[in-house]
Parts: sequence; structure tokens; C-alpha cells
Amino acid sequence: MKNLTDMETRIETIGEAKIDSPILKDTDGTSANIFKSDNDRVLIDVYSNHIIEMTDAREKPASFELAGPRQKIYFDPSKLKCALVTCGGLCPGLNNVIRAIVLGLYYRYGVRHIYGIRYGLQGFIPKYGHDLIDLNPSTVVHIHEMGGSILGSSRGPQDIEAIVDCLERLNIGILFMIGGDGTLKAASKIVEEIRNRNARISVIGIPKTIDNDIYMVARSFGFDSAVDIATEAIKGAHKEAEGYPNGIGMIKLMGRYSGFIAATAALAQQDVNFVLIPEIHFDMEGENGLLAKIERRLKDRRHAVILVAEGSGQYFFDKTEKDFDPSGNVKLFDIGVFLKERIMAHFSAKGVEVSLKYIDPSYMIRSLPANANDHVYCGFLGRDAVHAGMAGKTNMIIGHWNNFFVHVPMPLTTDKRKQVNTDGKLWQTVLEATGQGDLNNA
Repeated sequence: MKNLTDMETRIETIGEAKIDSPILKDTDGTSANIFKSDNDRVLIDVYSNHIIEMTDAREKPASFELAGPRQKIYFDPSKLKCALVTCGGLCPGLNNVIRAIVLGLYYRYGVRHIYGIRYGLQGFIPKYGHDLIDLNPSTVVHIHEMGGSILGSSRGPQDIEAIVDCLERLNIGILFMIGGDGTLKAASKIVEEIRNRNARISVIGIPKTIDNDIYMVARSFGFDSAVDIATEAIKGAHKEAEGYPNGIGMIKLMGRYSGFIAATAALAQQDVNFVLIPEIHFDMEGENGLLAKIERRLKDRRHAVILVAEGSGQYFFDKTEKDFDPSGNVKLFDIGVFLKERIMAHFSAKGVEVSLKYIDPSYMIRSLPANANDHVYCGFLGRDAVHAGMAGKTNMIIGHWNNFFVHVPMPLTTDKRKQVNTDGKLWQTVLEATGQGDLNNA
């Protein structure tokens, strides 16, 4: 992680907050201590040596603004109009975040004009003809019990000027954008166009990636649910593998560039013998290659369970011609099917009969409702997004860092991708739990 300066962590505002917050006007038992100040900070680097070095150099250690309600807000709730949009792939918790934002705006601030934009960024563009959804407590009361997004979603870029034209036509004051890396990049461009027009529109991002790979965010919503559901797939694969001589259970999980789900699920359900993630290189052949290791495992224990992230082993394929999805991501080759065929061919050539069961629960995981932990987590994200937007903050996301919810400048999150540190505790514990060792011949 690069060393950041105070300037890089500073949060933009669209104007001075002058209006008293309505939060304490009602006698609902809310404590005055609920309010936070922009001077309430959360250190980015908690390692004491780093802090001492910075202090000795008479430099302030970099920190994030603490999230939460402010005593003064920018927008007049009686006149404010807000919009919500969900973009990219589905993820457990989308409806939970939508519900938290709507209830926070409606009950805590008295905002009565809240619109849902249908089908991602397409919803801003007139030619698609997608209707708006009027969002209020009655329309969101039960949505947390459902998977997916009541707003729908789409992938791919849309004309930024046309998006801002739509915001101005609707007289939107705060736009809440729920999405991953591509969505946050689009949000930054929307902020830039708003700034060019000298408009007063706040853009607040809620980072969504089931892979947990948003940079400068410790945990993204949906990840906990994904790990929870993935453990059920591991249990099934393990029972299938145990049930047959030379049984192999293989599960493919999400993780285009980062293997957090696979690594964490392997520790949550320790029946896994091999974990393959994009951050590590593995060989198929050779004494330390995957095939030889599986062979030794079957000889010793008569069964094996393999967990593979979807972005692993892409170097085994001919990538002379790249194909891209509508979001601009390189389309991945199916590493799960490839491994299944290679493993079967390897043992067939040796005259060894194996029973391999291949499980891909990815789309089931993406579309299911959030679990209890994510439900609570999404509630915090949504409510803190509302507080930030009402205070006039913009070009930022609500993140989670060092056990606090914080304001993170949007440009920081699109700077790079978070990946598993193969020298860190998570991956080293996976190696201990599986005993797989290095899977390469170098």
C-alpha cells in the first residue's frame, strides 16, 4: 500500500453545510454524541513503527474521515430529490443497501422524493425507455428478504453527458451509485461532468464487489454471504469425494483477479486440499505440479477436494485474441472445465479410475439474499451514505477500514485492485490448513 497524504484523503464538498440537521428535532432517544466531525479521523496505517516514523518526521499520518451524521447539512430535505442506481453483476445485499438508503432518507431526514433508476446506467438514457421507480418505505419494506436488485442492473458504459443531462432534468441533488470498479470509474466521470457544469449534485458511491477486491476497502458487502454459501458447496463436494474410491470434488468460485472468496471459504470449511487463486502461479505437470500432488493425495487418502477461483490459471490458454464483456473486462476462459478435463485425462492415461464431481455455484451465490452479517453491514453502509450525501459530500464512497466506517475519496478506490497478499496471514493460513505447499517446479 502506497503512502498517502492528507490531500489525497480529503473529501470534496459541493458547498458549505449551513442547515441544522433534523436528526435531533424529534425526541426519539437519539444521543447528541451520534454526530461526527470532519476532524474525527481513522488512521490508514495502524502499524506503530510507521506512525512513529511519520511523527518523528513531523508529518501527520494519513487518515480517513469517520463516517456518520453531521450537525450541519447542505441540502434542505423538504426540497431535495435523490436517485439510486445499481450497476454491474448481482450480489447479495443490493436490496439491503437500497432499503437502508431509502429508510434513512425518509425517516431520519424527511426526504420525500426518492427515485430508483432502472437497469443500471441505461436508466438515465432516454432511448432505452426505462421507467423510474418511486421509492418509499412501503416499496422497500420487504426487499431485504429477496436476492438480486429491485432496480435491476446492466453492464457497459453510457454517455456521461446524457447521464448528467438526466440528473439535471430530474433536479436530482444526491445520486447514490451502488457498484464495483467499473461503476466507480463511471461515477468519477459523472462527478467531473457535474463539476464542469458548476452543478450542485452530490455523488456517493457504495462499493459492491462480491470478490472483495475494491482497493482501500477492507470488506465489501456480499462477501460474507458468498463465503457462507460457498462453504455449503465445499461440504457437498467433500461428501461426494469421500463417497467414491479416488473421489475428487472440485468447486469453482468467483474471483476474477483476487482469490479472497476461495481462500476464506477454505478456512471456513476446512475440507479443502488444494486452493487455486489468481495471485499464485501453479504448474500442471512436474513433480510439484497440481496433477502429481493430486495423485499423491489420492494414494494417501483416496479422495481430494479442490477449490479454484475463476481467474486462476488463465496462462494455460491461448490469449492471442482477447474478448471483452460489456463492462470492459477481459472474458475469462473456464478454468474449471479445463482442470476437470486435464485431471480426467491424466488419470485415464495412467489407467487409474477416478470419480470427479464438478460444482459451479457462482450464479446461485450472486443472486441469493444476504446473510445476517451482511444484512447488518449493508444497513451501516446505506445509512452512512445518506449522512454523507446530506452533508454535501461528493466524489467519495463509504468504506470500512480498521473496524470503522469511513469516507474514502473515489479516485483512490479506482487506482488499483486489492489482492490476496501471498505472504500475509490469510494465504499462509490456507497453506497450513490444506498442506498443498507450492504447486510449481521453480
